Amino acid sequence: MLEIKQNNTETKGEFLAFMDGKQAGLMTYSWAGSDKFIIDHTEVEPDYNGKGVGKEMVYKAVEFAREKNLKIIPLCPFAKAMFQKNEEIRDVLWL
Repeated sequence: MLEIKQNNTETKGEFLAFMDGKQAGLMTYSWAGSDKFIIDHTEVEPDYNGKGVGKEMVYKAVEFAREKNLKIIPLCPFAKAMFQKNEEIRDVLWL
């Protein structure tokens, strides 16, 4: 089972993905003001490639943005591609 934890500070944050107690992925972000954040990096450990870890971290960021009424700027190529492929998450995209 995949578990995603979030750590947040005043300037930065991260989503950490764990599968069976082992770290499977990391997605970092930086705050861009009080109402939006920039997803700047996504990485998945090689053993977990193709298992949806990156996608789930992006969806967790979208859930966080919706709960807090925030917008996302996806500078990371992976996150940017996820927003292009999945229309249902574009409501939190900063234009």
